[in-house]
Amino acid sequence: MSLYAGLDVGTQSVKLVAYDPETRQVVATTGHALELAAGDDGSREQRAEWWIDAIRACFAALDPGVRARIKAIGVSGQQHGFVPLDRAGNVLAPAKLWCDTSTAAECDLIMDAVGGAGRSIEIAGNPILVGYTASKLPWTREHRSQVYAQLATILLPHDYVNFWLTGERWMEHGDASGTGWLDVRERRWSDRMIAATDTGRDLRDCLPPLVEADAMFPIAPAIADELGLPRQVQVSAGGGDNMMAAIGTGNVSPGVLSMSLGTSGTLFAYADRAMVDAEGRWAAFCDSTGGWLPLICTMNCTVATEAVGKLCDFSTKEGDALLAGTRPGAGGLLMLPFLNGERTPNLPNGRGSLFGMTASNLTPANLYRAAMEGAVYSLKNGYDAFVDAGMRFEAIRLTGGGSHSAVWRQMVADAFGLPVDVPEQAEGAAFGAALQALWASQRAGDRGADLPALAAAHVRLDPRLSTRPNAEATAAYAAQYQRFLSHLDAIRPLYAG
Repeated sequence: MSLYAGLDVGTQSVKLVAYDPETRQVVATTGHALELAAGDDGSREQRAEWWIDAIRACFAALDPGVRARIKAIGVSGQQHGFVPLDRAGNVLAPAKLWCDTSTAAECDLIMDAVGGAGRSIEIAGNPILVGYTASKLPWTREHRSQVYAQLATILLPHDYVNFWLTGERWMEHGDASGTGWLDVRERRWSDRMIAATDTGRDLRDCLPPLVEADAMFPIAPAIADELGLPRQVQVSAGGGDNMMAAIGTGNVSPGVLSMSLGTSGTLFAYADRAMVDAEGRWAAFCDSTGGWLPLICTMNCTVATEAVGKLCDFSTKEGDALLAGTRPGAGGLLMLPFLNGERTPNLPNGRGSLFGMTASNLTPANLYRAAMEGAVYSLKNGYDAFVDAGMRFEAIRLTGGGSHSAVWRQMVADAFGLPVDVPEQAEGAAFGAALQALWASQRAGDRGADLPALAAAHVRLDPRLSTRPNAEATAAYAAQYQRFLSHLDAIRPLYAG
């Protein structure tokens, strides 16, 4: 009767699911909202104690009987965040997040030190893109010199939560590949990229050891008591939110394409080898199962739709009803929704743009649809790179907040010309973290425990939410997508610096 808990420390909230593998049911789900500190310079930060307070609240909301049955915990966390610790394990400053674009100049400085973006890809598999952890280190050295002077350990958000739970410091390869310091082909730290980030000290001393995806650590007794958990609870390696969402959507073998529609939008697939692109058109990440995870990330997904809802004074929960009278193409209204800068396409200094406005089409409904379509077109732009590289997919598995919307599901199916399926467990990252904890527990007793088989048994699709493309709508989106690409080419020079 053991339960496995999955924690997802996101940008907007912390979510917790408790999963019973015997009945194959999530027996409890809780969540707690998070604040976000935003600056005009592109900075996006959160305090690590906000995550911990939210985790405490999530466990407190569980029935004591549920907490007593938990055997293991897996932690999913927003990628790329920079959590600096001193030698005593104290957090030295707010965590700069994945969506922080204030360090764009530092990305170029690091890559220039090794000979440019192309050389960075040759060395470690990825360029240093805006938001990646590596760029936050020289920024901290320049703008928070006292923090830099006391820096002893660099952790990512999910690593910090693991550290709080266990007292141990580690990273696993999936989340580590989003730092910019991991050689993703060899699955080890890249001495050259680390040295290029800081010539004044050896940052390897600040990086925790890398562990395998099935590693487990005991929870600290004091934390178990505080959370009302058994002291025998184990904590699995965990991983980045996209890596955990891959597990939670069953994307642990070739041929599956997952899409997550949340604050950001991501598109990712499993690979059994490092999928490095010489042009850096996608992130060549490792995953959290021992494989690799080529990934497309856009920084503006529900960010854009929520901004429109706020502007027009309606809740995004009303979005589907609002769009009932609109059609693909938003009446000619086209949005490039780069409100936070953008990673795909790579425009860290980019800003949102609205084109094709007329007296008749500038309505709240069309504006909302244009924001949704713009986010989908950004992902389609990345998907085209996958297809150019020879990857082929028969369907999309949709997760994240957007998967709850019938309009999002239909729009994705139509714009990509592919069927869309939705797993029963909509919280893909939290559910994936629970499944990773289950797998690691099984591996502790049986080294042959197979993750693809486990995912096939536990990740079930909801046939009521499956969506198929409409040929007429697909044609309309294809025409609007070409407009998106032409306008994208037109604005690139405006934000190239």
